[in-house]
Amino acid sequence: MLIPHLHFGGDCAAAIAVYEKAFDTTAFDYDYRNGSIAHAEMVIHGQTVWLNDAFGNKDKMPDCDAVHLCLTFETPEALLACYEKLKPAGNATAPFTEEPYSRLVGNFLDRFGVLWGFMVV
Repeated sequence: MLIPHLHFGGDCAAAIAVYEKAFDTTAFDYDYRNGSIAHAEMVIHGQTVWLNDAFGNKDKMPDCDAVHLCLTFETPEALLACYEKLKPAGNATAPFTEEPYSRLVGNFLDRFGVLWGFMVV
């Protein structure tokens, strides 16, 4: 089993609140330590995702620029509805295009630094 694990620099609770609305889901199995989230889980589009605030090893952890979470949607309307709830502040134009393999596809970084790929299948 492969489980995506997202680490946040102290704003995990804020990320969870945004993701719960954007993906119509609820986080569960919270573990709090010293006012931060040590572990939480949520299911996004059928996939379990783990989330937590980074604890103490920020200098030893590699950058996560290679992590790219991809979600597929059945319709462009469903994709855009989710994107509207998740898009970065100040980004008024969705970076989506039509491609030979998808009616709508694009990537964006959310305000927490997570790279998302959205695609209509």
